[in-house]
Amino acid sequence: MKRFMAVDLGASGGKSFLGTFNEDSFAFQELHRFSHEGVTFFIPDAAGEVTRRMYWDDIFIYRNIVTGLYKFKREIGANLDSIGIDTWGADGQFIAENGDLLGKVYCYRDHRLDTMVEVIKGKMDPRRIYDITGIHFQPFNLSNQLYWFKENRESFFSLAACFLPIPTLFYYWLGGITSVDSSWASVTQLMDAREKKWSSEIMDALGLPENIMPRIVDPGTVMGEIHPELARKIGLKGVQLTAVGSHDTASAFAAAPVNDYAESLIISSGTWSLVGKLVPEPVTTDEAYRYNLSNEGGIGNIRLLRNCMGTWLVQELRRVWRVQDGKEMEWDELVSLAEKAPPFTAFIDPDDSSFYNPENMEEAIVSFCKRTKQKVPENRGGILRVVYESLALKYRWVNELICKASGTETKVINVVGGGSRNTMLNQFTADALGLPVVSGPDEATAVGNIMAQAFALGVIPSLKEAMPYVKSAFSIEEFKPQTAGGWREQYERFLTICS
Repeated sequence: MKRFMAVDLGASGGKSFLGTFNEDSFAFQELHRFSHEGVTFFIPDAAGEVTRRMYWDDIFIYRNIVTGLYKFKREIGANLDSIGIDTWGADGQFIAENGDLLGKVYCYRDHRLDTMVEVIKGKMDPRRIYDITGIHFQPFNLSNQLYWFKENRESFFSLAACFLPIPTLFYYWLGGITSVDSSWASVTQLMDAREKKWSSEIMDALGLPENIMPRIVDPGTVMGEIHPELARKIGLKGVQLTAVGSHDTASAFAAAPVNDYAESLIISSGTWSLVGKLVPEPVTTDEAYRYNLSNEGGIGNIRLLRNCMGTWLVQELRRVWRVQDGKEMEWDELVSLAEKAPPFTAFIDPDDSSFYNPENMEEAIVSFCKRTKQKVPENRGGILRVVYESLALKYRWVNELICKASGTETKVINVVGGGSRNTMLNQFTADALGLPVVSGPDEATAVGNIMAQAFALGVIPSLKEAMPYVKSAFSIEEFKPQTAGGWREQYERFLTICS
């Protein structure tokens, strides 16, 4: 019997799951779940000007990781073979030689990064950056974040022993680990996609010292053990710390029950919608560059994808309405309101910059409708339906780009992650693309995390061998197109509005 814990940290919550392999069987259970979000502060700078800042509550997140370990000890026992951690694909902080963080961990939606893409493009030919890294330009890329630190917190570089990416920070607190796996390193826009090492050419162009960067390891590498003092405090025996697909999308894609990579479009649906295909090598053609497609490191493959805004829009609407109402709306209630609203009232481009981190998401959506001369939805249900319909149509648009760049034709959509539980969005996606949608597993990220640990410890010979375990342990649901014709007509309108 082998037991593996997956710590799955997203931008709105964290979860700990246990995967147990016993001879030919596999069991999966939730141990602990918690909510968290970026915290906004208003801080005066040196000139006295008040600046809005957004930080992660990293100590709260770590405390909940430990809470999950305590729960394992109480309910299961002292024998845990390995822990793997996956997170969102941005952020981190410097540590000094004495182990202290050199400040709070900024949230990637902090507005200090709003103009950094153009700054980076001015430092090095953007086409060359793309050719080396395969990563398109996003405000939250670590390349932008580290250059911002260089320009605004230069003292950190002289004080720092190492920069810890966000998954590494928690590995560090658990067991002193300072390495990062290649799936997470790949999305920084600082790693050579083919060599899987930090690009000296890019680091030099940005004036960033390479010696502060963590060592890059492959997913499935055992990096060390949990601190003996921490293990004794909790009541655990020695527990290995294993590199998984620490970028959560890498783990999620690894758990998608795909039959044919070339024919399958995978959507990891959560705060972000990561829409893409698994390919053997990076695709850095002029066409892929023009389409803003990224080549993110996977577990033995490459994810050719595009980052689309996902349920962040609904999460923010829910937060705004929570403040207004003094209570939280349940997710089922949100879906029910959207289902009752009239179809195709208006469309938004989910990736419009006005939706990245607005003060009020409802006002941002209303403003977009007015700016594009569309009818404003009459109520909350109407606003929600606009979001969900627009997401489905955006998936269609991205699929067309990826098929052109990869030279393949999509025949099925695999939706994984928390968003796969949204049956309405699944059906909208099937209708918008005119293709069957296979949804599940909903906890794909944790499943892929566990399978990478199982591979590292020799329980399974490869991730392909994990598919029978995935299909037997989780319910997979299929949605077939029902009203594709009407959606085809609306797609032309969507393209006009969002052009």
